Amino acid sequence: MTTTAYERLVAKLKRVHYLGTVAGLLGWDEQVNLPPDSADQRAEQLALLAELQHAAAADPEIGTLLAELAPASAVEAKSNTMGYTFPQDADRGVVVREARRDYERVVKLPASFVTEKARHSSAAYHAWAAAKEHSDFSAFAPFLQKHLDLARQEAAFLGWGDRAYDYAIDKHDPGLTAAKLTELFGELQVGLVPLVGAIAASSVRAKAGVFKNFPVHAQRDFLREVTEKLGFNYRRGRIDVSLHPFCEGSGADIRMTTRFDADNPLDSLFSSIHETGHGLYEQGLPLAAQGTPLGQNAGMGVHESQSRLWENQVSRSPAFWRFFEPRFRQKFPAQLAAVSSADLYLAVNEVAPTLIRVDSDEVHYNLHILLRFELERRLFSGELSVADLPAAWNALSEKLLGLTPTSDRVGVLQDVHWSGGAFGYFPSYCLGNMIAAQLWFTVRKVYPELDADFEKGDFSRLLGWLRTHIHEQGRRYEALELVRRVTGEELTPKYLLRYLQERYAPLYLQ
Repeated sequence: MTTTAYERLVAKLKRVHYLGTVAGLLGWDEQVNLPPDSADQRAEQLALLAELQHAAAADPEIGTLLAELAPASAVEAKSNTMGYTFPQDADRGVVVREARRDYERVVKLPASFVTEKARHSSAAYHAWAAAKEHSDFSAFAPFLQKHLDLARQEAAFLGWGDRAYDYAIDKHDPGLTAAKLTELFGELQVGLVPLVGAIAASSVRAKAGVFKNFPVHAQRDFLREVTEKLGFNYRRGRIDVSLHPFCEGSGADIRMTTRFDADNPLDSLFSSIHETGHGLYEQGLPLAAQGTPLGQNAGMGVHESQSRLWENQVSRSPAFWRFFEPRFRQKFPAQLAAVSSADLYLAVNEVAPTLIRVDSDEVHYNLHILLRFELERRLFSGELSVADLPAAWNALSEKLLGLTPTSDRVGVLQDVHWSGGAFGYFPSYCLGNMIAAQLWFTVRKVYPELDADFEKGDFSRLLGWLRTHIHEQGRRYEALELVRRVTGEELTPKYLLRYLQERYAPLYLQ
C-alpha cells in the first residue's frame, strides 16, 4: 500500500519522539539510579542521543513533506491566529503547522551545538548536586556561565540574538515574552503584597512540631492511595525518589519522583500530588497521536497549571481532607493522636515565609518566582554577572520574602533547573498558578457539586473536564489562546488573587 505524504511525515515525527523518550528515560535514571562514578558515561550517552534525535528532527525529507503538504506562505499567514487547517482534516493542519515550527527551529541549530549542550547539561547536573551538598556556588558558577553562553548562542542561531531571554521563555511557553510576564507579574504583586502583610500580622499560626516520626513506608503507601484516587494510571507510570522531585516521560510511560522526610510527611505527599498533576496531563494527551503536536503539551505554563491545580485547589481543600483525613489517621494513628482536625487542616494550609521554593505555601510561592524571573532577566540583559548572583539572590530574598539565605544551599543553589540550562522555565510556575485559578473558577461554574465529589473521594468529574478542555487539545492552541477559549477571558491574575483570598482569609484573617 502506498503511504501518503502525511503518513510519512507522522512516521518521521514519531521517530524523533521515540528517540526523545529514550533520552528522557536516561535523564530520569541519571537522577534516580545512576551510580555516582558513572556520570561521565551518561554524559556521552546523552550527547549521542541528542545527536541522533537532532539528525532525525532535521531530516531534509521532513522539510520536503511539509512543503508538499502545505505552502509555507499559507501556514505563516495563519500562524498568529492559530487557525490554519486543511479542508479535509483540521487536525492535520495543526500537525503540519506545529511540525513546521519545530522543523524550522531545529534545522538552524548545528548538530555539534546540540551534542555539546546535552553533554554539558549532564556534567552541570552533577556539578550542581555536589555544589549544593557543600553549599559552594563558586564550584557550580563556571557550569552556569557556560549554560548562559549556550543559551545566548542558541537564541542567536534562531534569530533571537537581541531577545535571548524572550527566546528562552518562548521555548517553554510559546507566545509569551518578558514584557507580557512583567505586566502579569506586576499586577499580581500589587494584589499579593497586602494579603502577605495581613497574614503576617495575624496572630493565627499553625502549631509547630505537629509531625514527627512518620515512617517512610507508610508515607509511600498513603501517597500511592491518594495519587491513584486522583486518577494516575500506575500501569503506565511509576514514582521513585530523587534529590529534587520531577516528572519525565510521556503518557505511554511517565516517571515521577518525590522525596521523603520522616518529620515532614506533607512534603512527600504534596510534591507527589504536584508531579501527579503533570503525569495526569501527559496520560490525558491522545496516545494515538503521541509523537505529533496533537499528542504534545501546550507549554510549561499549562503543564504547571495542571500540577498546581491538583496540588493546591484540590488537595488543600476542606472537601479533599474530609475524605482523606480518616485514611491519613489510619496510617498514622499514634503520630496524629494529639492532632485535632482543625490543627491538621491549618498545617496543610500553613502560611509562613520560607527560603525554599518547593517548601513554600501558596501565598508566598509566587514571590519566589518573581525573584527568579528578575534574576534571569538581569542575567540575560547583562546587568548581573554569574559571579554576583548569590549576593543578588540574597538581596532579593530579603526584599520579597523578608528572609536572607544563610548559605548557598538554601539560596541560589536550591533549584535543579539552572543545572540543565532551563532558563525561562521558572515563570511557568507563576503562569501555571494563574491559569489553574482561572480554570478552577470556570469548572466550578460548570460543576458546582465538585466539593461533594471530593468528599466521596471521586475526582473523575474534574479530571474528565480537564481531559476534554486541556489535555486532549494537545498543541492545538498556545497557552493564552487556550485560556481564552476555555474560560472566555484573557489570562488575568485576578482569579489567583481571589482564590488565595477565599482560601486563606477565613483561616488567618477572621
